[in-house]
Amino acid sequence: MSIAPTRATGFNAVTVRPGPPLGGTVRADGSKNAALPLLAAAASLGRGVHLSGVPASADVQLMLGLLQRCGYRIARPVTEPGDVIVLPGPGSAELPELADAARIRASYYLVAPLLAACGQAALPWPGGCQIGERGIDLHFKVYEGFGDQVLFDDTGYRVRAGTRRDNVVLTLPFRSRGASIAALCRAVVSGSRLELGNPNLSPETTAVLAALGTAGWQAHTSEERIVLLPPPGVPAGTLSWQVPGDKIEAATLTCAIAATGGQGCIEGVHGPDLNPLVELLDWLGIPVTLTSDAITVHHTREVSGQPLRAIASLAPDGLDADFEPPLIALALTLPGRHLFGDDINPGRHGNLLPQLAFLGAEIEEITPTLCRLSGAQRLTGAAVRATDIRTGSALIIAGLNARGATTVTGMDQLRRGHADLPSKLRQLGADITEAQ
Repeated sequence: MSIAPTRATGFNAVTVRPGPPLGGTVRADGSKNAALPLLAAAASLGRGVHLSGVPASADVQLMLGLLQRCGYRIARPVTEPGDVIVLPGPGSAELPELADAARIRASYYLVAPLLAACGQAALPWPGGCQIGERGIDLHFKVYEGFGDQVLFDDTGYRVRAGTRRDNVVLTLPFRSRGASIAALCRAVVSGSRLELGNPNLSPETTAVLAALGTAGWQAHTSEERIVLLPPPGVPAGTLSWQVPGDKIEAATLTCAIAATGGQGCIEGVHGPDLNPLVELLDWLGIPVTLTSDAITVHHTREVSGQPLRAIASLAPDGLDADFEPPLIALALTLPGRHLFGDDINPGRHGNLLPQLAFLGAEIEEITPTLCRLSGAQRLTGAAVRATDIRTGSALIIAGLNARGATTVTGMDQLRRGHADLPSKLRQLGADITEAQ
């Protein structure tokens, strides 16, 4: 076995030109947003876990390196691309210096693995996409609920494990995915019974619960609470987990196909995860077929012209905030007056809307998190910049329908969430070229 290197692509810009409708079949990579918490949960268990479908996106590769520096053994079978094995280290590890953890938002998932390996965690403040204030105070409340001590300053924070508690009861003030998964992983490290009120029930959270179930943890889940019970014993052997397909990549490719009036299929994704997107596309008159493991966009001659209302929500079955940017790019091609909102990531519109304006998009900013546009609009190619992952993917979709060439720089941002989204679009027939 050997550790697989991060995929090296080199280019930091793509040029997008309009062309014929997209079509064909592609397969979504594993989900970055699901892989990161699954890696943390695997490390928290203190036993071997074999994960399949691990994406080659930059954030996931960085997380693997950080876990290794935390004392865990990380291996990838050479004959099984996309597979990773997480193994406990040889014993108690020294607390590592993890300054580069500031490059990703999900660095907060390292707290539980560090507590398991070192008895304490010291991390810089999270980085990642600059899309507004997304503090982790709620994470601190979770750790304090387990009896841990939390200290912080301008450079970062430290969590010291407290005396183990058999039973921990917490209620979140809002359905935070990060805090919910932090609570689950912390319970695994301490072997505590956890009752978590008002939890996040996104597919990423339920994927962690399902994975822990293979280790004997029992979860009783409702919209009001998750009750997580420790296993009666420690099963032997290495566990096998599967990273689910990337619903965000599938949604992005779906919107790209629909925006060009094309027809195509995205495989390798858990179909029900896309229900909120499909409901909106159906409302717009874009015919889509959803199965258990794929989504297919069918050619349509005429869309409904119905006004779209796409508001991100943390509620169970709500619209994932990461669906909103590609939907905005799609709506620019459709008749009607369309409303979009994202209170979850309050700075995202501040990134995306000015870049779309360079292409000639006219979007009314009602509030910093609410905007409205009327379509269809005629865009013109220009130089734009991917200031975060989802802005980058939305700009590429917009460029597919703009007159002339659109050059999108900042592709290092896009690669944080997608190993190679442009190549998937090229498989569908998009005219996208890379530049250094």
